[in-house]
Amino acid sequence: MKPLTRIALVSATALAAAVPALAVTGEEVLQNACAACHVKHEDGSWERIDAARKTPEGWDMTVTRMMRNHGVALEPEERSAIVRYLSDTRGLSLAETEGRRYILEREPVAFDEGPDVQMTQTCGRCHSYARVALQRRTAEDWTHLVNFHLGQFPTLEYQALARDRDWWGIAQAEIMPFLAKTYPLGEPVGPFAGDASGRYVLAGRQPGRGDYTGALVVTRAGEDYQVTMQLDFADGSESYSGSGRILGEGEWRATLTDGKTQIRQVFAFRDGRFDGRWYHADSDVIGGRLAAVRPDAAPQVLAAQPARLKIGAPTEIRVAGAGLSDALTLPEGVTGRVQSVKDGVAVLELTAAGAAGPVSVQLGGQAVELVAYDRPDRISISPEMAMARIGGNGGPIPKAPAQFEALGWLDGADGKPATEDDIPLGAFPAAWAVDNFDEEAIAMQDAKYSGSIDDTGLFMPADAGPNPERPRQTNNAGNLKVIATVTEGDQPLSAEAHLYATVQRFVDAPIR
Repeated sequence: MKPLTRIALVSATALAAAVPALAVTGEEVLQNACAACHVKHEDGSWERIDAARKTPEGWDMTVTRMMRNHGVALEPEERSAIVRYLSDTRGLSLAETEGRRYILEREPVAFDEGPDVQMTQTCGRCHSYARVALQRRTAEDWTHLVNFHLGQFPTLEYQALARDRDWWGIAQAEIMPFLAKTYPLGEPVGPFAGDASGRYVLAGRQPGRGDYTGALVVTRAGEDYQVTMQLDFADGSESYSGSGRILGEGEWRATLTDGKTQIRQVFAFRDGRFDGRWYHADSDVIGGRLAAVRPDAAPQVLAAQPARLKIGAPTEIRVAGAGLSDALTLPEGVTGRVQSVKDGVAVLELTAAGAAGPVSVQLGGQAVELVAYDRPDRISISPEMAMARIGGNGGPIPKAPAQFEALGWLDGADGKPATEDDIPLGAFPAAWAVDNFDEEAIAMQDAKYSGSIDDTGLFMPADAGPNPERPRQTNNAGNLKVIATVTEGDQPLSAEAHLYATVQRFVDAPIR
């Protein structure tokens, strides 16, 4: 059996692209290792194994638990093979993951919520509710899972949000039936049978740095793919290469590097299009969303960068997508031209005049939706609440930063701020600051000790460990407000967000 540290620290995402060609098949691992404990029934189904369907990360967590808790000794290639096999034969459809993919993509989320307060408090107090929603089980197996929780974590009933109520009675009478009804086993989906090879035009945005276009090149290599990704930002380009694979119906997982930084890709691949997020392997807060299609795919616009026109000033707009041409049709009040069209990216120079509001430009028959503006009516900060984690200082767990952006808005037709008809303008450069959130934070001087924020909106927390300068030598955790100030026109606009600089994440599962 491999050392626990090695088992615990290799995520499913890394497994998806970091192992050599398989020497064994997943079915062989199932027969040789899993069969030692799991009974194969006469109909060919396996006890417990065929009672659930999960994402690749979900199956990897299960396999890891078998290795850690039950002494199942698997080599890395065997572990990869069984995760791949289970994902292909007992995975979720992409449709079943909608609305909860953020947890697979490591999107920075401070808290996520269940369908109601009770489910949030029951499940979401220990891990994300998304972990629950990204699996399907029989009614019997949901009961097994809840029972397993109490057996594995016997203090569960005495923790907050459990000791003040009949937790076990509620779990039996309400939670188990809800899970069985909401997330039934259903039918497995077949594995991806196509070939994703090709050159793709891509577009996305990395918070804190800006928009990018670029290219994703995917080349078949046995069961897997060789991958290169180029990201073209306003301030320069980055190029990464590595390998990836498609698990289940269309779960793309890849690991790439530029020689200095390793990144992960977690995408959904369907209808010839990639959608998802990439992030730094050692700091998943740093990354960006991405969409990619082949240039010869059905005509579509991936992104317009930026998607706003400053009234009275020429603006260069980069439009990425498929089926683009230089046939430009402009609405009244907008003038301009196409500067170039190449490799799925059209560069336009446009000038808006007249009133602020939505502007629809036609490029080769495709609508490019923009907004004309003079100045934002207000700004907000995204995310509204975030967590950063102290770390480093000679310890094994690095700091986990938090990334913020200032977003501009027009009030919309009703002239009122923060209503449903508000029109987004996208991210604006801002001046950033942090301050104490409340009286307790003032007393503890959290803003002084808990970290600092740079001019890109990246908050870097302070060192882990006791701080002798603070009362009772407490650590550098803190409760902060983040303040952004945008200067567009004569009147600066400000907004605030909430930030917890908290302790390290000591257990970091593939699905948090």
